[in-house]
Amino acid sequence: MEDTPTGPTIRVPLIEEEDATGETAELYAQVKERTGLPFVPDMFRLASSDPRLMKVVIAGFSGVFAPSTLEREVKEIVASWTSKLNGCPYCVGTHSWFLEMFGGSEELVAAIRTADNVEELPLDDKTMVLMRLVTKVSINAYKITDKDWKDAEDAGWTNAQCLDAVFVASMFAFINRLVDSTGLGSSVTRSRISQLPTG
Repeated sequence: MEDTPTGPTIRVPLIEEEDATGETAELYAQVKERTGLPFVPDMFRLASSDPRLMKVVIAGFSGVFAPSTLEREVKEIVASWTSKLNGCPYCVGTHSWFLEMFGGSEELVAAIRTADNVEELPLDDKTMVLMRLVTKVSINAYKITDKDWKDAEDAGWTNAQCLDAVFVASMFAFINRLVDSTGLGSSVTRSRISQLPTG
C-alpha cells in the first residue's frame, strides 16, 4: 500500500485538546482512558465538532476492543488486515502499531502492509481460516455461506468468536470509510499512533 507523504486536507474541523470544553473535553478524556494513549487520536477528533457523532465512534471502538471471546492480538490482526483491504493507510499504520503492542510479530506486521491476499500472511492454520472469513466480510460479504462459517468453527473457532471477528471487520468498514472520506486516511504518516515507539 503506497504511503503518500502528502494528501488531501482534512475536510472537517478537528478541535485541539487544549481547546476542548464541556462535553467534548469529557469525551476526549474517555478516549484517552479507553485507548491508554497520552493524546486523542485524530480518528476520534474527526467527529469532535459534533459530540453526538463522536459518541458513536467511541462506542464502536470501545465495543470491539473490550475484553471478549477473542484475544486483542487477533482483533488487531482483523483490524489491520481489514484496513489494508479497504485501502486505508492511516488505519493500517495505527492498528499495526497496536498489533505489535499486543504480541504480533514484526514479520506479520510487515506482511499485512505488503500482502496482496490473505494467503500470504504468516498465520497458523487455525487463524488463517478465520482470516479467510474476515477477508470475505470485507470483499464480498453477501457471498458468505454457511460453509464459510462452518469452516471457521471446524478449525476451532466458536460461533461467538466468529461473530466477534465479523463484528470487528464490519466496524472497520465504517471506521476506514470515515477516515478516508474526511481526508485523514491518505497516509500512514498521518497516524500519530504509528509514529510511537513499539519497544
